[in-house]
Amino acid sequence: MKTILKTTALVALSAAPAFADKSDDTLNVAFTKELENVDSYFNSSREGVVLQRAVWDGLIYRDPETNEYVGNLATSWEWVDDTTLEFKLREGVTFHNGEPFNADDVVYTVNYVAKEENGVKTQRNVNWMESAEKIDEYTVRINLKDKFPAAIEFLSGPVSMYPDEYYAEAGPSGMGLKPVGTGPYKVVDVTPGQHFVLEKNEDYHDSPKGEPEITNIDIRTIPDVNTQMAEIFSGSLDFIWQVPADQAEKLATMDQFTVANASTMRVGYLQMDAAGRSGEDNPFTNAKVRAAVNHAINRQELVDALLKGESTVINTACFPSQFGCAQDVTSYEYDPEKARELLAEAGYPDGFETEFYAYRDRQYAEAIVSYLGEVGIETDFKMLQYSALRELNMDGEVPISFQTWGSYSINDASAMVSQYFKHGTLDSARDDQLLEWLDVADSSTDPETRVEYYTKALQRIADEAYWAPMFSYNTNYVFTKEVTYEPTPDEVLRFVDMSWQ
Repeated sequence: MKTILKTTALVALSAAPAFADKSDDTLNVAFTKELENVDSYFNSSREGVVLQRAVWDGLIYRDPETNEYVGNLATSWEWVDDTTLEFKLREGVTFHNGEPFNADDVVYTVNYVAKEENGVKTQRNVNWMESAEKIDEYTVRINLKDKFPAAIEFLSGPVSMYPDEYYAEAGPSGMGLKPVGTGPYKVVDVTPGQHFVLEKNEDYHDSPKGEPEITNIDIRTIPDVNTQMAEIFSGSLDFIWQVPADQAEKLATMDQFTVANASTMRVGYLQMDAAGRSGEDNPFTNAKVRAAVNHAINRQELVDALLKGESTVINTACFPSQFGCAQDVTSYEYDPEKARELLAEAGYPDGFETEFYAYRDRQYAEAIVSYLGEVGIETDFKMLQYSALRELNMDGEVPISFQTWGSYSINDASAMVSQYFKHGTLDSARDDQLLEWLDVADSSTDPETRVEYYTKALQRIADEAYWAPMFSYNTNYVFTKEVTYEPTPDEVLRFVDMSWQ
């Protein structure tokens, strides 16, 4: 769902903005988070997903409105057997550097990213593939490690095709500095983490993504939202997104702006070190402590006061629309007295102190910290860059943290629950029973069996309070009246769908 906020109210501001002239056909955009690497396989941020969909293509495309799968770099596909997919590839496609697209590129890409030692950032996106083999110039087979019914969904999302000759020489670092894809936009300039300039691909193939209408996209990283607001008001920015609700409400009162609010698949949650990776004296190895954390936080108040828009309270370790995301699980009502009782039963009648980490939405994190403090959990709050916190999590050094996950906009529970509860480096529970059930859910070709075992896993996660799910996110997009854009519920900013009024 999405809503468009428009207003004719007058605002008492000192001067009217002088918006950038669209005559140079350049859309000026701000990113809030620093993107560690433009190579789509070596970052896991939403900004990376946005650039991935603009610069690269996958074999399959899922329409964000209808959820229909159609061919992109592939024209057709079929299951040869339960673990083999065969694709007929689109002919006449070229990469941005002029290299022709064919089966060799698919084989090289899949065989490279499927090898764990090559270090793809989010292994869950690729580790279901065993290998790829060339049948002829425009026919290729992808071999799966096991049955994986969500393969088509993943191939329509995070699995992009790279040019074999270029990538073999450039590697992830070279691709990060000089990206080369087949997508609707090509990258003409990169200042790592700071500035990205895209240019319309005039030779873009007949893709379901459509042809770009705006020629140039100029993206700058501006971490401070107030600075972004000042720049969009002064006219040096045309488009900002992920704007906090209170700021978006202010901008919505200005006739010069359109403020669009759309639901997303992103979920906010507290991850607790139930496995004790951060130390034997870690209180979160105690299930009563984890339950106390769940009871301590008023999720509805957070949604109503801070997130607003299309956000809702979440009780499960996945997004409700995802296939297999069962909602019939133990939920924890806001009950600070119950939280204090549980802490006392766990041996912490006076509470305890702990490090608490976050990487985004300081206002949300500080509110959560305040709730924890009210029941006796005192925190040493540490705000880090996303990449730094991710590394600490992978090393098992984080007792509790406020995290978010957008599942790469993959509408299948495996993209979230299996990402975090199958003994990978980001698994803070290390529950063997969960691993067993999720293996069944991920590999079964029977939808009912998949639902049954995802439900078992999600109920156990909730019963053991391994996480404290918080809320779903919504995103506020703010753009000048010269820009036309209708956001989609998957939180993928699509430059190809933008145009000038």
